[in-house]
Amino acid sequence: MESLSTLSPVMLGFLGSLAAGLMTAAGAVPVLFGSTPSRKWRDISLGFAAGVMLAASFFSLIIPALDVAEARYGDGAIPAFIVCVAILMGMGAVALMNEMIPHEHFSSGREGPEAASLRRVWLFIIAITIHNAPEGLAVGVAFGADGFEGGFPVALGIGLQNAPEGLAVAVALLGEKYSAKKAFGIAALTGLVEPITGILGAAVIVVAEPLLPWGLAFAAGAMLYVISHEIIPETHRSGHQKQATTGLAIGLVVMLFLDVWLG
Repeated sequence: MESLSTLSPVMLGFLGSLAAGLMTAAGAVPVLFGSTPSRKWRDISLGFAAGVMLAASFFSLIIPALDVAEARYGDGAIPAFIVCVAILMGMGAVALMNEMIPHEHFSSGREGPEAASLRRVWLFIIAITIHNAPEGLAVGVAFGADGFEGGFPVALGIGLQNAPEGLAVAVALLGEKYSAKKAFGIAALTGLVEPITGILGAAVIVVAEPLLPWGLAFAAGAMLYVISHEIIPETHRSGHQKQATTGLAIGLVVMLFLDVWLG
């Protein structure tokens, strides 16, 4: 821990988002052994992931963004205005990617422009990439903003919620008749977008410190869009709303506890 805290925020952002991204592969490991949980348990675990992301958005990103903005601009409407605008910009950016980039969800079907020339699995990989990019960004921005102390709880929380997502991806690919090895490999690769956006987020915040409140709130908005547009609807699709909501509640309080304890 002590040696890690001496690294630059950019390197911490890269390593932290890489570790979180690799948890996607860890979550997909059961498919290699022919073991897949029931749909109910997958919905509970995805609900847990949504709760972690929800808590991280507010307690690790939005509240620090308000604190930084208030320190720079004082009390009043300006800090709140900056954070609100940045949240909407983050949500809008992911919404724009959903509209402009062709992709496909196995459960809800094709979104974005038509792309008949792309194989279905590549459309799915693009969808997961759009999903994971804000998570890596959040980790990188958190490390860029406050070094190891600020970034570690976010990286840990995002890593925890990446595991059930990795399993969900692998199981979906098995349903499309992919072999266990290919399903695991593709699921693992989808997590590797996170260190890319992680290092970008950390670098931008370190180089342009005045952008800090904007970056924190932008990353939060991007994650909030993913929670509302992707994860929660998916967990409610098969009639397991109550169990998924229980998972969300547990994920939220676990992330809150980790943020207060470790941050």
